[in-house]
Amino acid sequence: RWLFNQAVCTLYAFCGVLFGLCSLTSLTVLSTVCCLKVCYPAYGRCWDALSDRSSCPTPAAPAMSRGAWPHRQCWSYGPEPYGTACCITWKASSREATIYILALFIFCYLLPCLLILVSYSLILWTVRVSRRAIRQH
Repeated sequence: RWLFNQAVCTLYAFCGVLFGLCSLTSLTVLSTVCCLKVCYPAYGRCWDALSDRSSCPTPAAPAMSRGAWPHRQCWSYGPEPYGTACCITWKASSREATIYILALFIFCYLLPCLLILVSYSLILWTVRVSRRAIRQH
């Protein structure tokens, strides 16, 4: 069972959600920047102004992560089904909770994952096309 009070449960769940979303946001930004630098070098140079190291343009990721979830009061947290930890209350008891869960899934999981998949697919395609061009010469 959860050993602490509801306030600690809420803090624990909030931190889990926030750090998970920040991690996925950082990976999404990194894959997008890598895609720009490899597939569209002219556009990829704009990220160099954000970093002294052109191969590691990660300062944009924390800025996007900070803006990802500014309204934590709207969330409902509680014990997980087994009761050993806390997380978002996934069993939607209201219309707002259902909308929140759907928005969380679509905008914070599905779209970032699709963007990462598309970015790395474009990188692989660009590398494959470049390798064929080099073989022909």
